[in-house]
Amino acid sequence: MTHDKHKQQLRDAAEKLALVLAQGGMQKTAARVSTALLFSQQETMTSAELCEELQISAGAVSAAVRQLAPLGLLERVPVPGSRRDHYRFPNGAWGQLMTQQTQLLATMSAFARKGLVAAGGPDSTVGRRLHEMEDFYGFMHRGVRPLIDRWNAEFTANRETGRSLKVHASTPE
Repeated sequence: MTHDKHKQQLRDAAEKLALVLAQGGMQKTAARVSTALLFSQQETMTSAELCEELQISAGAVSAAVRQLAPLGLLERVPVPGSRRDHYRFPNGAWGQLMTQQTQLLATMSAFARKGLVAAGGPDSTVGRRLHEMEDFYGFMHRGVRPLIDRWNAEFTANRETGRSLKVHASTPE
């Protein structure tokens, strides 16, 4: 496979994943910046390189950086001798992102609990709905947190030994 064809395949894969992330609620430009960093052969990219790669404005990159950094899907890194900001897709980003999602699960469960109190308990129509919501989000929160902790422990151990977690799953087309 030629270098150009390989590079184009990586770009296509990045754009497809960006579309999935955008469909899941992420702002489209932020999704494209994140996946450009994820699929980049370079360790870091500057704002100018992201602009060129994605054919977007510096302002769009700046807005994406502001959205992605707090999510843990992008980090600024110093590069000796360079005055420009350099960005990369950070190690541990997926665990960080899912950890933030577990906080949302806990928040949703707490809101349902408060609403259930306001509804006077689970015996009314709204009470039944809120009770189900509290049960669902509480269940998910209790289940996901241990999985993230297990992932972090296995990922760290395997990284130290040079092994990877082998997961076999079908890939989306």
